[in-house]
Amino acid sequence: MEAASVPARAGEENEPKKRPLSERARSERRLGWLLCAPAVLAMLLVTAYPIIYAFVLSLQRLDLRFPDEREFVGLSNYVDVLTSSLWWTDVANTLGVTLVSVTIEFVLGMAIALLMHRAIFGRGVVRTSVLIPYGIVTVVAAFTWQFAFQPDTGFVNQLPFVADDMNWFGDRFSAFFVIILAEVWKTTPFIALLLLAGLTTIDDGLYEAAKVDGANAVQRFFRITLPLMKPAILVALLFRTLDAFRVFDSIFVMTRGSVDTESVSILGYNQLIARLNLGLGSAVSVLIFLAVLMIAILFVKGFGTSVPGKDQR
Repeated sequence: MEAASVPARAGEENEPKKRPLSERARSERRLGWLLCAPAVLAMLLVTAYPIIYAFVLSLQRLDLRFPDEREFVGLSNYVDVLTSSLWWTDVANTLGVTLVSVTIEFVLGMAIALLMHRAIFGRGVVRTSVLIPYGIVTVVAAFTWQFAFQPDTGFVNQLPFVADDMNWFGDRFSAFFVIILAEVWKTTPFIALLLLAGLTTIDDGLYEAAKVDGANAVQRFFRITLPLMKPAILVALLFRTLDAFRVFDSIFVMTRGSVDTESVSILGYNQLIARLNLGLGSAVSVLIFLAVLMIAILFVKGFGTSVPGKDQR
Protein backbone atom coordinates (compact mmCIF):
# COMPACT_ATOMS: atom_id res chain seq x y z
CA MET A 1 0.00 0.00 0.00
CA GLU A 2 2.84 2.39 0.86
CA ALA A 3 4.63 1.66 -2.42
CA ALA A 4 1.48 2.36 -4.39
CA SER A 5 1.06 5.71 -2.70
CA VAL A 6 4.59 6.95 -3.48
CA PRO A 7 3.94 7.91 -7.13
CA ALA A 8 0.86 9.84 -6.08
CA ARG A 9 2.91 11.82 -3.54
CA ALA A 10 5.61 12.41 -6.13
CA GLY A 11 3.05 13.69 -8.61
CA GLU A 12 1.62 16.00 -5.99
CA GLU A 13 5.07 17.38 -5.27
CA ASN A 14 5.68 18.03 -8.98
CA GLU A 15 2.48 20.04 -9.36
CA PRO A 16 3.08 23.79 -9.16
CA LYS A 17 1.73 25.26 -5.95
CA LYS A 18 -0.51 28.29 -6.24
CA ARG A 19 1.12 31.33 -4.70
CA PRO A 20 -0.94 33.39 -2.27
CA LEU A 21 -1.89 36.82 -3.55
CA SER A 22 0.14 39.72 -2.25
CA GLU A 23 -1.48 42.67 -0.54
CA ARG A 24 -0.95 44.78 -3.64
CA ALA A 25 -2.61 42.17 -5.88
CA ARG A 26 -5.57 41.92 -3.52
CA SER A 27 -5.99 45.69 -3.46
CA GLU A 28 -5.83 45.84 -7.27
CA ARG A 29 -8.45 43.10 -7.48
CA ARG A 30 -10.73 44.99 -5.10
CA LEU A 31 -10.24 48.14 -7.15
CA GLY A 32 -11.15 46.24 -10.31
CA TRP A 33 -14.38 44.97 -8.76
CA LEU A 34 -15.25 48.46 -7.57
CA LEU A 35 -14.67 49.91 -11.03
CA CYS A 36 -16.83 47.18 -12.63
CA ALA A 37 -19.62 47.50 -10.05
CA PRO A 38 -21.52 50.40 -11.73
CA ALA A 39 -21.55 48.61 -15.09
CA VAL A 40 -22.63 45.33 -13.44
CA LEU A 41 -25.47 47.09 -11.62
CA ALA A 42 -26.60 48.79 -14.82
CA MET A 43 -26.60 45.46 -16.65
CA LEU A 44 -28.64 43.87 -13.88
CA LEU A 45 -31.20 46.66 -14.06
CA VAL A 46 -31.63 46.50 -17.85
CA THR A 47 -31.44 42.69 -18.23
CA ALA A 48 -32.13 40.81 -15.02
CA TYR A 49 -35.16 42.85 -13.93
CA PRO A 50 -37.07 42.51 -17.25
CA ILE A 51 -36.39 38.77 -17.33
CA ILE A 52 -37.62 38.29 -13.77
CA TYR A 53 -40.66 40.48 -14.39
CA ALA A 54 -41.49 38.57 -17.58
CA PHE A 55 -41.29 35.30 -15.63
CA VAL A 56 -43.65 36.69 -12.98
CA LEU A 57 -46.13 37.75 -15.67
CA SER A 58 -45.91 34.33 -17.32
CA LEU A 59 -47.28 32.72 -14.14
CA GLN A 60 -50.50 34.73 -14.37
CA ARG A 61 -53.59 34.83 -16.54
CA LEU A 62 -53.27 38.44 -17.65
CA ASP A 63 -55.13 39.70 -20.69
CA LEU A 64 -55.39 43.50 -20.95
CA ARG A 65 -58.71 43.11 -22.76
CA PHE A 66 -60.11 41.51 -19.60
CA PRO A 67 -58.16 43.10 -16.71
CA ASP A 68 -60.63 41.93 -14.04
CA GLU A 69 -59.88 38.26 -14.80
CA ARG A 70 -56.26 38.46 -13.68
CA GLU A 71 -55.21 35.51 -11.51
CA PHE A 72 -52.22 33.33 -10.67
CA VAL A 73 -52.19 30.16 -12.80
CA GLY A 74 -48.68 28.80 -12.17
CA LEU A 75 -47.18 26.97 -15.13
CA SER A 76 -50.48 26.79 -17.00
CA ASN A 77 -49.32 29.28 -19.65
CA TYR A 78 -46.21 27.21 -20.34
CA VAL A 79 -48.33 24.09 -20.72
CA ASP A 80 -50.62 25.90 -23.17
CA VAL A 81 -47.67 27.08 -25.24
CA LEU A 82 -45.75 23.80 -25.26
CA THR A 83 -48.83 21.76 -26.14
CA SER A 84 -49.76 24.07 -29.01
CA SER A 85 -48.94 22.90 -32.54
CA LEU A 86 -48.42 26.56 -33.52
CA TRP A 87 -45.48 26.86 -31.13
CA TRP A 88 -43.71 23.83 -32.56
CA THR A 89 -44.39 24.94 -36.12
CA ASP A 90 -42.84 28.30 -35.32
CA VAL A 91 -39.87 26.60 -33.64
CA ALA A 92 -39.33 24.50 -36.78
CA ASN A 93 -39.54 27.63 -38.96
CA THR A 94 -37.06 29.48 -36.74
CA LEU A 95 -34.60 26.58 -36.63
CA GLY A 96 -34.83 26.18 -40.39
CA VAL A 97 -34.06 29.84 -41.05
CA THR A 98 -31.27 29.77 -38.46
CA LEU A 99 -29.51 26.63 -39.70
CA VAL A 100 -29.70 27.46 -43.40
CA SER A 101 -28.79 31.14 -43.10
CA VAL A 102 -25.95 30.67 -40.60
CA THR A 103 -24.43 27.83 -42.64
CA ILE A 104 -24.45 29.87 -45.84
CA GLU A 105 -23.18 32.96 -44.02
CA PHE A 106 -20.29 31.03 -42.47
CA VAL A 107 -19.14 29.61 -45.81
CA LEU A 108 -19.43 32.95 -47.61
CA GLY A 109 -18.00 34.82 -44.62
CA MET A 110 -14.93 32.58 -44.54
CA ALA A 111 -14.37 33.09 -48.27
CA ILE A 112 -14.73 36.86 -47.95
CA ALA A 113 -12.45 36.94 -44.90
CA LEU A 114 -9.75 35.02 -46.79
CA LEU A 115 -10.14 37.40 -49.72
CA MET A 116 -9.84 40.50 -47.53
CA HIS A 117 -6.89 39.02 -45.64
CA ARG A 118 -4.95 38.02 -48.77
CA ALA A 119 -5.82 41.04 -50.92
CA ILE A 120 -2.58 42.49 -52.30
CA PHE A 121 -3.94 45.86 -53.44
CA GLY A 122 -7.12 47.78 -52.74
CA ARG A 123 -7.54 46.07 -49.37
CA GLY A 124 -9.23 49.10 -47.79
CA VAL A 125 -11.70 49.45 -50.67
CA VAL A 126 -12.53 45.74 -50.56
CA ARG A 127 -13.17 45.75 -46.81
CA THR A 128 -15.30 48.89 -46.98
CA SER A 129 -17.45 47.68 -49.87
CA VAL A 130 -18.02 44.28 -48.25
CA LEU A 131 -19.19 45.84 -44.98
CA ILE A 132 -21.75 48.15 -46.61
CA PRO A 133 -24.72 45.72 -46.26
CA TYR A 134 -24.06 45.29 -42.55
CA GLY A 135 -24.24 49.04 -42.04
CA ILE A 136 -27.80 49.22 -43.42
CA VAL A 137 -30.64 49.08 -40.90
CA THR A 138 -32.33 45.65 -40.96
CA VAL A 139 -35.82 47.06 -41.53
CA VAL A 140 -34.60 49.13 -44.49
CA ALA A 141 -32.86 46.09 -45.96
CA ALA A 142 -36.01 44.00 -45.50
CA PHE A 143 -38.17 46.57 -47.29
CA THR A 144 -35.60 46.72 -50.10
CA TRP A 145 -35.74 42.97 -50.66
CA GLN A 146 -39.53 42.99 -50.38
CA PHE A 147 -39.88 45.64 -53.09
CA ALA A 148 -37.37 43.80 -55.30
CA PHE A 149 -39.41 40.58 -55.21
CA GLN A 150 -42.88 42.12 -55.48
CA PRO A 151 -44.58 41.08 -58.76
CA ASP A 152 -45.76 44.63 -59.55
CA THR A 153 -42.94 46.84 -58.26
CA GLY A 154 -39.87 44.59 -58.24
CA PHE A 155 -37.27 43.88 -60.90
CA VAL A 156 -36.72 40.20 -60.07
CA ASN A 157 -39.75 39.05 -62.07
CA GLN A 158 -38.42 40.96 -65.06
CA LEU A 159 -35.40 38.67 -65.26
CA PRO A 160 -35.41 36.22 -68.19
CA PHE A 161 -35.39 33.05 -66.06
CA VAL A 162 -38.21 34.16 -63.70
CA ALA A 163 -41.93 33.95 -64.46
CA ASP A 164 -43.65 37.33 -64.78
CA ASP A 165 -46.49 36.38 -62.44
CA MET A 166 -44.33 34.72 -59.76
CA ASN A 167 -45.69 35.61 -56.31
CA TRP A 168 -42.68 35.09 -54.05
CA PHE A 169 -44.58 35.85 -50.85
CA GLY A 170 -47.61 33.75 -51.71
CA ASP A 171 -45.88 30.43 -51.07
CA ARG A 172 -44.15 29.27 -47.90
CA PHE A 173 -40.91 28.01 -49.44
CA SER A 174 -40.43 30.89 -51.86
CA ALA A 175 -41.11 33.35 -49.03
CA PHE A 176 -38.51 31.61 -46.87
CA PHE A 177 -36.10 31.75 -49.81
CA VAL A 178 -36.37 35.55 -49.96
CA ILE A 179 -36.17 35.89 -46.16
CA ILE A 180 -33.04 33.74 -45.95
CA LEU A 181 -31.52 35.54 -48.93
CA ALA A 182 -32.05 38.90 -47.21
CA GLU A 183 -30.59 37.59 -43.95
CA VAL A 184 -27.52 36.20 -45.72
CA TRP A 185 -26.94 39.42 -47.66
CA LYS A 186 -27.32 41.55 -44.54
CA THR A 187 -25.24 39.64 -41.98
CA THR A 188 -22.54 37.79 -43.93
CA PRO A 189 -20.21 40.81 -43.54
CA PHE A 190 -20.59 40.50 -39.76
CA ILE A 191 -19.24 36.94 -39.78
CA ALA A 192 -16.57 37.90 -42.31
CA LEU A 193 -15.36 40.70 -40.04
CA LEU A 194 -15.06 38.39 -37.01
CA LEU A 195 -13.32 35.69 -39.03
CA LEU A 196 -10.93 38.25 -40.48
CA ALA A 197 -9.94 39.18 -36.93
CA GLY A 198 -9.15 35.51 -36.30
CA LEU A 199 -7.09 35.24 -39.47
CA THR A 200 -4.86 38.14 -38.46
CA THR A 201 -3.76 36.25 -35.32
CA ILE A 202 -2.24 33.33 -37.26
CA ASP A 203 1.52 33.49 -37.77
CA ASP A 204 2.46 33.38 -41.45
CA GLY A 205 5.52 31.35 -40.50
CA LEU A 206 3.26 28.35 -39.91
CA TYR A 207 2.11 28.46 -43.53
CA GLU A 208 5.68 28.76 -44.76
CA ALA A 209 6.74 25.75 -42.68
CA ALA A 210 3.78 23.76 -43.99
CA LYS A 211 4.73 24.62 -47.59
CA VAL A 212 8.24 23.38 -46.93
CA ASP A 213 6.77 20.10 -45.63
CA GLY A 214 4.78 19.72 -48.85
CA ALA A 215 1.28 20.67 -47.60
CA ASN A 216 -1.02 22.00 -50.29
CA ALA A 217 -3.53 24.84 -49.88
CA VAL A 218 -6.39 22.57 -48.78
CA GLN A 219 -4.25 20.83 -46.17
CA ARG A 220 -2.98 24.16 -44.84
CA PHE A 221 -6.56 25.42 -44.54
CA PHE A 222 -7.93 22.42 -42.64
CA ARG A 223 -4.84 21.70 -40.51
CA ILE A 224 -3.66 25.22 -39.71
CA THR A 225 -6.29 27.85 -40.46
CA LEU A 226 -9.40 26.18 -39.05
CA PRO A 227 -7.84 24.78 -35.83
CA LEU A 228 -6.23 28.10 -34.94
CA MET A 229 -9.39 30.05 -35.79
CA LYS A 230 -11.71 28.05 -33.53
CA PRO A 231 -12.02 30.86 -30.94
CA ALA A 232 -13.01 33.34 -33.68
CA ILE A 233 -15.33 30.79 -35.28
CA LEU A 234 -16.98 30.21 -31.90
CA VAL A 235 -17.64 33.92 -31.42
CA ALA A 236 -18.92 34.41 -34.98
CA LEU A 237 -21.24 31.40 -35.01
CA LEU A 238 -22.47 31.98 -31.47
CA PHE A 239 -23.38 35.63 -31.97
CA ARG A 240 -24.94 35.04 -35.37
CA THR A 241 -26.90 31.94 -34.29
CA LEU A 242 -28.35 33.75 -31.29
CA ASP A 243 -29.31 36.67 -33.51
CA ALA A 244 -30.79 34.43 -36.23
CA PHE A 245 -32.88 32.46 -33.73
CA ARG A 246 -34.55 35.72 -32.71
CA VAL A 247 -35.29 36.73 -36.32
CA PHE A 248 -38.14 39.21 -36.42
CA ASP A 249 -37.58 42.20 -38.69
CA SER A 250 -37.30 40.43 -42.04
CA ILE A 251 -40.28 38.15 -41.48
CA PHE A 252 -42.43 40.94 -40.05
CA VAL A 253 -41.74 43.28 -42.96
CA MET A 254 -42.06 40.72 -45.76
CA THR A 255 -44.86 38.38 -44.68
CA ARG A 256 -45.93 39.28 -41.11
CA GLY A 257 -45.96 35.54 -40.49
CA SER A 258 -48.44 34.63 -43.23
CA VAL A 259 -48.23 31.43 -45.32
CA ASP A 260 -46.77 29.57 -42.31
CA THR A 261 -43.62 31.73 -42.08
CA GLU A 262 -44.15 32.81 -38.48
CA SER A 263 -41.14 32.62 -36.14
CA VAL A 264 -41.13 32.36 -32.36
CA SER A 265 -40.40 36.08 -32.09
CA ILE A 266 -43.41 36.86 -34.30
CA LEU A 267 -45.51 34.56 -32.10
CA GLY A 268 -44.42 36.45 -28.99
CA TYR A 269 -45.17 39.77 -30.69
CA ASN A 270 -48.65 38.63 -31.69
CA GLN A 271 -49.47 37.52 -28.16
CA LEU A 272 -48.01 40.55 -26.38
CA ILE A 273 -48.77 43.42 -28.75
CA ALA A 274 -51.55 42.30 -31.09
CA ARG A 275 -53.66 40.26 -28.66
CA LEU A 276 -52.51 42.03 -25.44
CA ASN A 277 -52.18 38.66 -23.68
CA LEU A 278 -49.32 39.41 -21.32
CA GLY A 279 -49.45 36.00 -19.65
CA LEU A 280 -49.05 33.85 -22.75
CA GLY A 281 -46.78 36.41 -24.42
CA SER A 282 -44.45 36.47 -21.42
CA ALA A 283 -44.38 32.66 -21.38
CA VAL A 284 -43.31 32.67 -25.03
CA SER A 285 -40.63 35.28 -24.25
CA VAL A 286 -39.24 33.22 -21.36
CA LEU A 287 -39.14 30.10 -23.53
CA ILE A 288 -37.25 32.03 -26.21
CA PHE A 289 -34.79 33.21 -23.56
CA LEU A 290 -34.27 29.62 -22.34
CA ALA A 291 -33.75 28.42 -25.92
CA VAL A 292 -31.16 31.13 -26.56
CA LEU A 293 -29.42 30.25 -23.29
CA MET A 294 -29.36 26.57 -24.27
CA ILE A 295 -27.87 27.41 -27.68
CA ALA A 296 -25.13 29.47 -26.02
CA ILE A 297 -24.28 26.63 -23.62
CA LEU A 298 -24.14 24.08 -26.46
CA PHE A 299 -21.80 26.27 -28.49
CA VAL A 300 -19.47 26.98 -25.59
CA LYS A 301 -19.36 23.33 -24.53
CA GLY A 302 -18.95 22.10 -28.09
CA PHE A 303 -16.07 24.43 -28.95
CA GLY A 304 -14.59 24.75 -25.48
CA THR A 305 -12.71 21.44 -25.47
CA SER A 306 -10.83 22.31 -28.65
CA VAL A 307 -10.06 26.00 -28.16
CA PRO A 308 -6.27 26.53 -28.46
CA GLY A 309 -4.70 27.38 -25.12
CA LYS A 310 -7.43 25.71 -23.06
CA ASP A 311 -6.20 23.58 -20.20
CA GLN A 312 -6.72 19.95 -21.20
CA ARG A 313 -5.98 18.39 -17.79
